[in-house]
Amino acid sequence: MQLPPELQQDADKALAQLKDTYSDFSQWSQERLTQLQQVTAMSKFVTEALQQDQTLFEQLPVMLAESSREQAYRERLAALLAVCEQEVDGHRVLRRFRNREMVYIAWRDFLNDWTLEESLSHLSMLAEAMIVETYQWQYQVCCKEWGTPCNAEGEAQPMLIIGMGKLGGGELNFSSDIDLIFTYPENGETQGARRSIANAQFFTRLGQRIIKALDQQTFDGFCYRVDMRLRPFGESGPLVMSYAALEDYYQEQGRDWERYAMVKARVMGREMYPEYQELRQMLRPFVFRRYIDFSAIQSLRRMKSMISSEVRRRGLGNNIKLGAGGIREVEFIAQVFQLIRGGREPSLRGRGLLETLDAIETLKLLELGEVDQLRDGYCFLRRQENLLQAMADKQTQTLPDNEPEQRRLAFAMGFDDWQSMLSATEQHMLNIHNVFANLIGEDEEDEDANPIAKHFHELWDMVGRAEVIEHILQHDLNVENAHDKCATIQQFKADLAKKTLGPRGREVLNRLMPKVFSAIYSHKDAEFGLPRVLHVLHRIVTRTTYLELLDEHPAALTQLVRLCTASPMISEQLGRYPILLDELLDPAHLYNPVPLESYKTELRDYLARIPEEDMEQQMEALRQFKQTCILRIAAADIAGVLPVMKVSDHLTYLAEAIVEAGINQAWQQMAAKYGEPTHLKDRGSKGFAVIGYGKVGGWELGYNSDLDIVFMHDCPVSVYTDGKKEIDGRQFYLRLAQRIIHIFSTRTASGILYEVDTRLRPSGASGLLVSPTDAFDDYQHNDAWTWEHQALVRARMIYGDAQLEQAFGATRHNILCKSRDKGALIEQVVDMREKMRDHLGGKKAGRFMLKQDPGGITDIEFLAQYLVLQYSHDKPKLTRWSDNVRIFESMMAQGVMAEGQAMALTCAYTTLRDEIHHRNLLNLDADVAEEKFEPEKAIVVEAWNAWLGTR
Repeated sequence: MQLPPELQQDADKALAQLKDTYSDFSQWSQERLTQLQQVTAMSKFVTEALQQDQTLFEQLPVMLAESSREQAYRERLAALLAVCEQEVDGHRVLRRFRNREMVYIAWRDFLNDWTLEESLSHLSMLAEAMIVETYQWQYQVCCKEWGTPCNAEGEAQPMLIIGMGKLGGGELNFSSDIDLIFTYPENGETQGARRSIANAQFFTRLGQRIIKALDQQTFDGFCYRVDMRLRPFGESGPLVMSYAALEDYYQEQGRDWERYAMVKARVMGREMYPEYQELRQMLRPFVFRRYIDFSAIQSLRRMKSMISSEVRRRGLGNNIKLGAGGIREVEFIAQVFQLIRGGREPSLRGRGLLETLDAIETLKLLELGEVDQLRDGYCFLRRQENLLQAMADKQTQTLPDNEPEQRRLAFAMGFDDWQSMLSATEQHMLNIHNVFANLIGEDEEDEDANPIAKHFHELWDMVGRAEVIEHILQHDLNVENAHDKCATIQQFKADLAKKTLGPRGREVLNRLMPKVFSAIYSHKDAEFGLPRVLHVLHRIVTRTTYLELLDEHPAALTQLVRLCTASPMISEQLGRYPILLDELLDPAHLYNPVPLESYKTELRDYLARIPEEDMEQQMEALRQFKQTCILRIAAADIAGVLPVMKVSDHLTYLAEAIVEAGINQAWQQMAAKYGEPTHLKDRGSKGFAVIGYGKVGGWELGYNSDLDIVFMHDCPVSVYTDGKKEIDGRQFYLRLAQRIIHIFSTRTASGILYEVDTRLRPSGASGLLVSPTDAFDDYQHNDAWTWEHQALVRARMIYGDAQLEQAFGATRHNILCKSRDKGALIEQVVDMREKMRDHLGGKKAGRFMLKQDPGGITDIEFLAQYLVLQYSHDKPKLTRWSDNVRIFESMMAQGVMAEGQAMALTCAYTTLRDEIHHRNLLNLDADVAEEKFEPEKAIVVEAWNAWLGTR
């Protein structure tokens, strides 16, 4: 197919980038070059992978000559891992191998020169090869360290890795998670090492290393997001269990959704199949009942109801997986028949969806035309899903809403335009949903679902009798410290007696409290949840509307318990600002923070509902928006959806959006009173900038961070404003800055926005609140101390127009690139570090202060600042970034620091920051037991001593 003009432009741009990187295209035939243009026009992932990997660029034409590569995956990967002596080398091999093979798969997908089954098979076999060869590699390493795990007869024990979901079914999509369960045959101990350890301990350590090898983000990316939540007991269960423990669990506690999941379970690695047969025979009665299991229909209806409500709640019409008639509904239809009839019909026990549809057709369980519709729709949507994800290697099933991506996807799917493809998609989804609705029937309200157990009612009704409450807690609910928990509940009810509730409020509370206790004691950390949830309820109990919200929306109550149990910070926020409870109504919304690029537009829309002249309500809205966003960020953090780097990104982008909105509010007030400085005429900007230092400058904000900022303008001396009340232009900017600080610092009903610290401006607290750009430049060149230049390393403009950004960027670059005497710089940096530690003090006996102690975060920051100041005069690219992670990446790229040390420092830095984030959520200080983080401390101290001299 000929590329449309718009895509041809993308292709030309991508090819030009590659030609800038590589001079030799001799191995690329004309046919391959034409294909290269087509694929790179559609896939940013392929373009970037080729640019970053010269070996891939050179080998790809040879790879593409092969019609299939899946059979050789394991052999090739095993050979590469066999020569890896260091863990970091193995991680790089895995990531590069994955990227290279994914480019091959994406290439074939975009050119549509193989079947969907071939594509899914390659994706699944690649993942299996990565998993199994990582296991083989790490198993040998672990055996050398701790001995070989053996049973009572001395026979070596393997670990089996069970692939679930699409991986188990051999139908993995392009950017899928991998769902795994780890198990081993028998308990015992390791042999051949100085000290034996239990098999369970050995396999747990092995499992952790496998997850790290595949899941950890490194400079080369990651391989797969590894999800272990399908294992027995979920996240709270052991990482690895023996066969016997698995059998006990599924016989005694296995739930319907686990039967549903286990249908696709498949052991990874053909050599493990003989070993797996014993386990499979044990699990088969749990998954496939010997009789036709119509008892499964009710639980399947509940699953269907959950899908339907999720679709309605999230408005997922454009989601080709979760939307009505999407991929999930086809999977659900197939597994309905597998669960109901699989015990009697062996042909329904296959793991693959398409083979199950074939069996359904053969058994005439659906009409012939219906199976054809399901098969055609499934293949269409799965191909569309793969192409959608292969465009940027992102896990998404939502059809794009911007024209460039729509053009790419439509072309890749073989359509002339977006509307044609959309119509075909909608028709396939309609066909699927009709079969789905006919098969499962309408939603049914099950009046007996989720009954509240008698003792949860009694906990509330019998509060006056302490002995009864303690008995229920201790004997019925197995609660530790029942006496203390009883006292907490009794105190809560006693405090309610002092409140004015009214008949309606008391009625709602009496209905709600048994549900509250049920939700709390369904959580594994109920001892933490009880006082925190009761704290929130105590704060909102006079607001009957909020009690009704929790009573009528079980999902909201579940989220309240989950978040309060995880974080006292969140429980305090919810108690202080009950309006945030509205966020609990939609868990899918709650655990998905605003996209990074959307904070400014979301805030703009949020403020648009309030009259511009109502400044009090505008200020209140800013605070409410911030609190809502932080709740969502913290919820995603607690749920493990956001890693530490992404948490900081979200907090930083949120702060930048609020800074912009605060400036706009202040500007509007100032302009109404004084007019605008005349030098701005026809300029279309404010001539004003905010420079972010420290955490906001380095994209590293935490939950409780202040904003370290400096204000700048470029107003000439002779300028005045053009309003009725004329004032000097520079006076205007001074008052503007004061107004901004007022907007941020004023305490309203919703608290303050941010603590603002402007002491990093030229001459500190005694200097001008707003600096002209030329004065800022002059000060930095002639009067600033070394520590102020250190601060400049972590500075960037977070608000302002292009002229000011250019002026600040030039000053920063020139200052950081100044040649410095190495000995004097080391002395000044070390001296400032010691002064800071002495000034902040607060050392606690037996505790490691994560920020200030030797080996902590501040040491890493000072080391990064020193390296930039010392080496930028010779390597000016070091000045590009203001965040520590990318500074160390630049140090490595520019040859200043060895790769191993740079990666180790980055890992130590993100680990310590992650700990601080989570301690913030728990309202704990940034200190831990002295013996914790010893490896990280050692890495930092060693690097400090190497670069800045022994302390």
